[in-house]
Amino acid sequence: MSAMERQQDYVLRTVEERGVRFIRLWFTDVLGQLKSFAITPAELENAFAEGMTFDGSAVDGFSRVQQSDMLALPDANSFELLPWRDDQPVARMFCDIVNLDGSAFEGDPRHVLRRNVERARERGFSFYAGPDMEYFYFASSDGSKPPVPLDRFSYFDLTAADVASDMRKRTILTLEQMGIPVRYTHHEDSPSQHEIDLRYTDALTMADDVMTFKLVVKEVALERGVHATFMPKPLTGVQGSGMHTHLSLFEGDVNAFHDPGDEFGLSKVAKGFIAGLLVHAREITAITNQWVNSYKRLVVGFEAPVYVAWARNNRSALVRVPGAKRGKAASTRVEFRSPDPACNPYLAFSVILAAGLAGIEEGYDLPPELTANLYDMTAEERAAEGVTELPGSLEEAIHEMEHSELVAEALGEHVFEWFIRNKRSEWDAYRVEVTPFELERSRWNPSFSSLIRRRPRSSRSSTWPATRGRR
Repeated sequence: MSAMERQQDYVLRTVEERGVRFIRLWFTDVLGQLKSFAITPAELENAFAEGMTFDGSAVDGFSRVQQSDMLALPDANSFELLPWRDDQPVARMFCDIVNLDGSAFEGDPRHVLRRNVERARERGFSFYAGPDMEYFYFASSDGSKPPVPLDRFSYFDLTAADVASDMRKRTILTLEQMGIPVRYTHHEDSPSQHEIDLRYTDALTMADDVMTFKLVVKEVALERGVHATFMPKPLTGVQGSGMHTHLSLFEGDVNAFHDPGDEFGLSKVAKGFIAGLLVHAREITAITNQWVNSYKRLVVGFEAPVYVAWARNNRSALVRVPGAKRGKAASTRVEFRSPDPACNPYLAFSVILAAGLAGIEEGYDLPPELTANLYDMTAEERAAEGVTELPGSLEEAIHEMEHSELVAEALGEHVFEWFIRNKRSEWDAYRVEVTPFELERSRWNPSFSSLIRRRPRSSRSSTWPATRGRR
């Protein structure tokens, strides 16, 4: 019996012994939206053997109507009970999406990451990730009203009035019940902003864990009548939410990023990986920061990375190398600071890994470390150091992505083309939207307001031409 067959047998026995009533099959669309349908225990054995048919044309980025039927194959290794459904035991499993002939579906984000991880494995590397997840709690989820923070506290604050502490505690306990370990948690810098850092694991498991994490945070908040959001920048004038991701490659049990003889403790592999992230940073930003709103976070003045550079203890740089604890060579890692929690983690980890591997394979040179505060440097000083900027808008990021062979290869043709079409559509919809900011400016800008008042439609064909004629 293979390891997978033993795991499937374990799942079947657990479902029977625990009286599980439903098994939810989870997967994501191309944008990272969690999708699900439920089966009964009677269908579970067949699901393992043959997969469950569903309409792929109903899922964004999947199949067309004329090629709609697809199969969801549950991954027994991802089986967990849902702790918030104690009345009727319910379990979940993530699925791989396949075509009816059993071949992997190219539009499945989980398959995209699995393919990139396998590429790294062929080169002797295992890819690990550990994200710092930031998010906000608000008093109401009513989209018709401005978001109302639960507190006005800041970084590491803890007072008797910190009503979110209990929710964070409940969230962590729920995550651990589902086999997702947490490193630590704290109040973040902005009002009602919080952070929970997940303990690193292999990238595919971590992408599953990130999707589970988002749902758990929202479920726990909903139980208390609170709205949790992973929107990158929900409030004006304060820091947004990032998903700073710690990355490492291992060769067996050995951290391939560590070199005790190097002044920075970094191996040639690590330096190539960092160089790859820097060279391809602009190309992959549309994936790591996929919303229009993502670029309200990536601006100067709010501690988010803007400039493409690397450093050790310098959080103004895009790539940071955290100091390893003494005697902890295995903890050597790099921190990529631009992703935000609205990204699709399967696709984000895929392009990050592809960029890093390109730097290793092509032997990219690592530029000098920049220790100065990049925000305080002038544009001329940054240019002299060869420092570029991340895209300033979703439009710019899409333009960079569509010319990237690296991203096209990492994502595959199906996902690459669909993602660009979808994001162009999002940008076009945003461009024609009249925002409250514009309406507010029209009220207090005398010249603009008076111009509007002076130009009634009826005057355009009479007064103005006549005036021009008299002149």
